[in-house]
Amino acid sequence: MAPGSQLEAVKAAKVLMVGAGGIGCELLKTLALSGFEDIHIIDMDTIEVSNLNRQFLFRQSHVGQSKAKQFSVVLNGLDNLDARRHVNRLCLAAEVPLIESGTTGFLGQVTVHVKGKTECYECQPKPTQWTLPQFWQHVKMDQEKGEDISVRKFEVANAGAWRRELALKAIPVLLLHFVHSVVWAKDLLFAKLFGDRNQDNDLNVRSSDVDGSKTTENVFELSPDEDPISYGQRIYDHVFGYNIELALANEETWRNRRKPKAIHIKDVLSEISFQQNGALENCTNEGTSISAMSTLDLKNPQDVWSLEDNSKVFLEALRLFITKREKEIGSLTFDKDDQLAVEFVTAAANIRASSFGIPMHSFFETKGIAGNIVHAVATTNAIIAGLIVIEAIKVLQNDFRSYRMTYCLEHPSKKLLLMPVEPFEANKSCYVCSETPLLLEINTQTSKLCDFVEKIVRNKLGMNLPLIMNGSNLIFEAGDDLEEDVAANYMQNLNKVLAELPSPVTSGTVLTVEDLQQELTCNINIKHREEFDEEKEPDGMVLSGWLERAKDDQLLSNGQSTLLGTKRKISEAQESSENLARPFSETNAANQEIPQQIDDNNDDDEDMVMLDGPPEASKKKRFK
Repeated sequence: MAPGSQLEAVKAAKVLMVGAGGIGCELLKTLALSGFEDIHIIDMDTIEVSNLNRQFLFRQSHVGQSKAKQFSVVLNGLDNLDARRHVNRLCLAAEVPLIESGTTGFLGQVTVHVKGKTECYECQPKPTQWTLPQFWQHVKMDQEKGEDISVRKFEVANAGAWRRELALKAIPVLLLHFVHSVVWAKDLLFAKLFGDRNQDNDLNVRSSDVDGSKTTENVFELSPDEDPISYGQRIYDHVFGYNIELALANEETWRNRRKPKAIHIKDVLSEISFQQNGALENCTNEGTSISAMSTLDLKNPQDVWSLEDNSKVFLEALRLFITKREKEIGSLTFDKDDQLAVEFVTAAANIRASSFGIPMHSFFETKGIAGNIVHAVATTNAIIAGLIVIEAIKVLQNDFRSYRMTYCLEHPSKKLLLMPVEPFEANKSCYVCSETPLLLEINTQTSKLCDFVEKIVRNKLGMNLPLIMNGSNLIFEAGDDLEEDVAANYMQNLNKVLAELPSPVTSGTVLTVEDLQQELTCNINIKHREEFDEEKEPDGMVLSGWLERAKDDQLLSNGQSTLLGTKRKISEAQESSENLARPFSETNAANQEIPQQIDDNNDDDEDMVMLDGPPEASKKKRFK
C-alpha cells in the first residue's frame, strides 16, 4: 500500500494501549512519532483483572454508542497473566485485533492475535507455576511421609543484580541462599506481624520472656501497656534468638550442615542505641512516605547495611507501623511499592541471613528479590515498541499475509537477532476461541461446588464473575448486584456436594459456565471418578479436552519473576537472512528451532518474557 494510504489508515485509527510500563512508555512515543493521533491508555501499575472492566473496551452493542467509538486495535504491555487473558477474551468477543508483547533483559517478543486468522493468546495452555512457599509445603509433605527430601530437585531462576540459576541442586543449597531469607521475612514474618495473625505458618508463637521468667502465650500479641520498642525487642529475640535455639536443639538436623547462630538484640545494640532509635520521631518530611531509612539517615539504597543498622531498621520500621499505621495492621499484604514494608523485609531478611552465615544484601537488591523486579533494558523495550507499531500498521491495512510473530534474541540465531515467524492458525481444541467442550473428571459424591468454582472455574479457566448452569437451572452466580436472598442461596449451594445440589451434578452432566464480564461461555462434561493420586492430581479433579499441560513442573522464586511457557518448536521460519526480504513460503521454509513464546504471571515493574530452548517439536500449522 502506498505511504499516503498507510498514513491515512494510521491517522484514522483509534488505538487502545493497555499498560504503560517499560514497553508502554516506549510504545506511546513510537505511536506518536508514527502519526497515530487517537491513542487511549489504561495503566494501573500492575494491572489486575478488576481494573479491566469491559466498559473501557469497544462494545458496539452499548446503547447510544456509535460505531466510530470502537477501537481499531489493542496493544498489550501487561505484566499479569490473568489480565492478559481478560483482554484476550474481550478482544475476541469484540472482534478487535490484539498485539501482545513482552521483554526481559535482552529478550523480547511481539505476537499478533486476530480472530479468524491467527491463534488467540490462550490457544497454548499455560503450565502450572510453583512459588517457593508452595515448594516448602511439598517438602513438608515429603517429610511427613518419611521420604528422602534431598532427592527432590528444583530450579530457582531470577533476574536482576542477584541473578542465580540453581538447577538440579539439593535442598540444603537453597537454605543457604539469600532468597530463602527474603521469602521467610516477607511471607512468614511480615505476614504474621502485619497481616492475619491467626494464619498458620512455621513461626512459633510461644516463647520465654527476655528474662526467662515466664512463658508468653502469643509473643506476637502487643500488650496494651507495652511500648513499641520493647515489643520490637521481644519480637527480635523471639524470631532471631529463641526460634534459632529451638532449631539447634535438633542435633540430627545439623549433622552435615553449618549451624546457624542465635542473635539477641542485647548482643547487637547497646542501651543507648535503643534510646536513640526510639527517640527519632521526625521520620518523614511533608509529602514523603513513612520511612525508617529517613529516620536513621540511611540515604543510599545500594549500601549493604551492617548487622547493627539492620537491627535498627527492624525496630524502627516495626515502631513506625505501630505508631503511624496502626489501623492497617491485621490486613496488610506485602507491596513492593510500600517503602516501609520493603525496609522491614530487608532488615529481617538480612538479620536472618547473618544468623545462617549468608551474605547480606542491600535494600535495592532485596527489593528486587521481594518485589520480583527485573530491570529492563531500554534498548530492548524500544525495539519491541517499534515492532508493535509495525504489526499494528499491518493490522490496520488488513495485510494479514504479512503478519509476523517476532522474537528478539540475546544471541544471534543464523546471524539473526530478530527472528520473524508466521503466526499459527487457531488451535481447534482451544476452549476460548474455538468453544470446544471440556471434560472434567471429579468425584461428584465428595467434591463440593466451591471446590469446582475455585479450582476449575477461577484458577483453571480464569473466570472472574462466573455463572454456572446445569441445563436450564442456575446453580451459582457471582456478582455484587445480586439480591440478598439470591446471594444467600448461592452461598448455600457452594457448600453442597455436587451430587446433592438442587439440580444434581453427576456423571454425564453438562455444565455451562459463563463469564458475562469476559463474554466467554464454556461447556464442561462431567465424568464421575472415585480416586485421585494425591501427588500427581492434588486438586482431586482433572480437567482435559484442552491441550496437554507441560509435563515438567518448574519452580520459580516467590512472586513469579521468571516466566514459564510450554515449549514450542516454531517451524517454517526463514532459514537465511536473505529470505527475510520476501514473504515466507512453504517451499523455502525450514524446520528451524527458535525460542518459544512465553506467558508471564508476575508482579513486576516491567513487561516481561523469557525465551528458553531448545523447543520441542509441534505440529501446529501456519494460518492461511
